[in-house]
Amino acid sequence: MSGLKSSLPETLATAVKATSTDWQSGGKMQRLWERDATLWTGADEANWLGWLDIVEEQIAQQDQLQKIAKEVQQRTFQHVLLLGMGGSSLCPEVLRMTFGRATHYPTLHVLDSTDPAQVKAFEHQIDIPKTLFIVSSKSGSTLEPNIFKQYFFERTKQAVGAVRVGSHFIAITDPGSKMQQVAETDRFLHVFFGRPSIGGRYSALSNFGMVPAAVMGMDTKKFLTRTAEMVNACGPSVAIEENPGAALGIILGTAATTGRDKVTIITSPGISDLGAWLEQLLAESTGKLGKGIIPVDRESLAAPDVYGKDRVFVYVRLESGADADQDAKVAAIEKAGHPVVRIAMANTYDLGAEFFRWEIATAVAGAIIGINAFNQPDVEASKIATKSLTSEYEKTGSLPAEKPIVEDSGIKLFTDEINAAELAKAAGGDQSLAGYLKALLARLKAGDYFAVLGYIQMNAEHELTLQTLRHAVRDKKGVATCLGFGPRFLHSTGQAYKGGPNSGVFLQITCDDPVELPVPGQKFTFGVVKAAQARGDFQVLAERGRRALRVHLGSNVRAGLAALLAAVQKAL
Repeated sequence: MSGLKSSLPETLATAVKATSTDWQSGGKMQRLWERDATLWTGADEANWLGWLDIVEEQIAQQDQLQKIAKEVQQRTFQHVLLLGMGGSSLCPEVLRMTFGRATHYPTLHVLDSTDPAQVKAFEHQIDIPKTLFIVSSKSGSTLEPNIFKQYFFERTKQAVGAVRVGSHFIAITDPGSKMQQVAETDRFLHVFFGRPSIGGRYSALSNFGMVPAAVMGMDTKKFLTRTAEMVNACGPSVAIEENPGAALGIILGTAATTGRDKVTIITSPGISDLGAWLEQLLAESTGKLGKGIIPVDRESLAAPDVYGKDRVFVYVRLESGADADQDAKVAAIEKAGHPVVRIAMANTYDLGAEFFRWEIATAVAGAIIGINAFNQPDVEASKIATKSLTSEYEKTGSLPAEKPIVEDSGIKLFTDEINAAELAKAAGGDQSLAGYLKALLARLKAGDYFAVLGYIQMNAEHELTLQTLRHAVRDKKGVATCLGFGPRFLHSTGQAYKGGPNSGVFLQITCDDPVELPVPGQKFTFGVVKAAQARGDFQVLAERGRRALRVHLGSNVRAGLAALLAAVQKAL
């Protein structure tokens, strides 16, 4: 079941061997399965290990999953729109992109952005009277799923009437949550419960992942049965070197503590979205207390000499759909002496097994790094900053005024006082966009990473431009690069950016929204929420002493992105 091979530089291989011996002799996998919190920090870790035996429970409750799948089929829904964020949306998105639409089942869509243009784009993709909405929120108090629900509940009520609207909605939430109360009051079709002892990013194999899987027509019994094989392979009595989760976690954790903390994820085309789920799991679990793993996803493969000594490459290869070009490039990277871990996946139904392997690996890596792998303190800080700004808007009707440090060709630059002083000094007399970008990029040094944080609509055109930008920086500066769209990355990599190693240089991108969209029952709009999230995010980055600059594009996002890319290329 392992399907894992590694090629490591001698010093790393020696350290990994020593760590494996320590885990074997110390019975540390037994301690993990016994939920021994002292394996991490001795805090509340034992309360968050419910994912260890969720697969067994899900297999026992197969009839519930099959029942909802059949009911959705009989109702002849053509679309399912999942409204979620972070752990409640990333797994369904991977399943959607991997398995597509099954015959005689509805198409699954996943909304996890407060960008008003994106919300409207999803609304245009569906036919509301023929759509089932899944409101997915573990706590039931997360801002984004709640306002998504308010918006689409109102739209659906207008389309099908107040009597029938509830029958177009199901909720996935923890027992006793505010969302359960809302669902019961609004007479939702069903409420499915999560397990309180499973955090969002470890919830893929719980109802948060498996209810959407069933509704979109996946064979959940086959999926979970295959996953159970991996659960057994990662069990407490399996020798460490033969344990697929422990072996991976020991490599990643040991590498991170010896300077190789940029885990570069390479996936075959047929499982290309797996990296987005892995990003959250790795970054939010390990990136805290100034330590952690920085996952690098969707970075195109380059010649081996582009990469520094802070990288570990993990190649998840789909045996039934491997890419020859990827194979050749990974082989060259390995031959050049970079650490490479290879994971073989027989076919897409092994995805659940990979979810579990990586959950074990992340818990193991977290123990080695020396952090609580199950909390997310800096995500909470960002939420608090956002809440303060939206509350201000509710009271006054506007967000606090802000003054740009530079304005050039309709693009405004913002940052905090400390970063502003550093950038002004480095830019000298060059008060242009390119001048300030050059000053920002000059702050990158060996072992750093560059992250683009785009609070704009996530679509193919914007993705292409920002990918071009990140690769230009990687190739010129020789550093790892990350790209996230806001606000979704706040519930994912945002934790590591704020709480992990202070080795990131951040370029945040915001815009004026050409489309404005009200949130029913609130004074604030989707655009105001997104702006508050961006400002709250930046505020916490600044408080944590991060090197960061915000570029505000105005309302013509296409033209603004083109100007930004040109300025970055000039700055390089």
